[in-house]
Amino acid sequence: MPTVPTVPRPIPLNPSPRALNYLGGYPAHLQQQVQALIDAGKLGEVLRARYPGAHDIRTDKALYDHVTELRSRHLRGAEPLSKVAYDSKIKVIQHALGTHTRISRVQGGQLKAKREIRVATVFRDAPPEFLQMIVVHELAHLKEREHDKAFYALCTHMEPAYHQFEFDCRLWLTARDAGLWAPPGVRA
Repeated sequence: MPTVPTVPRPIPLNPSPRALNYLGGYPAHLQQQVQALIDAGKLGEVLRARYPGAHDIRTDKALYDHVTELRSRHLRGAEPLSKVAYDSKIKVIQHALGTHTRISRVQGGQLKAKREIRVATVFRDAPPEFLQMIVVHELAHLKEREHDKAFYALCTHMEPAYHQFEFDCRLWLTARDAGLWAPPGVRA
């Protein structure tokens, strides 16, 4: 009687407890599914099939134009933005993907306020849907400060697939950390 060969259990590509760092608030069954994709080396492949494209918003000016167009389409009454830029100092690992700031200065006898949006440079190489999600998120902060029901309603008004893009963006960040993602045209 021949013996059945035993197949060794695959070694996870990213076995550290931080492997699912971006998915901490999601149910255990979803985290297990993602971990299984990581262990099989398939997470990047699955995401690439869903998001094959790349955007052409490479410069700060192009990003400013994109954000300004969205703001004028969805948030006409919002304060204008003085600056929109990619920022290499934003650390994705600290869960900051973008920032919005309001800078107040006294000029003469008046208080002048400026609004800025900064997006982590990692999104230069992201699928366009993930850049859109970050931009929509930061624009929503022009009207709503807190991450509450009104905030997410505004996000989904500007981008109906906001919640799916947010989840998939977290998967994409996880795939990047696990070495399972490369920009289009480069093999992971």
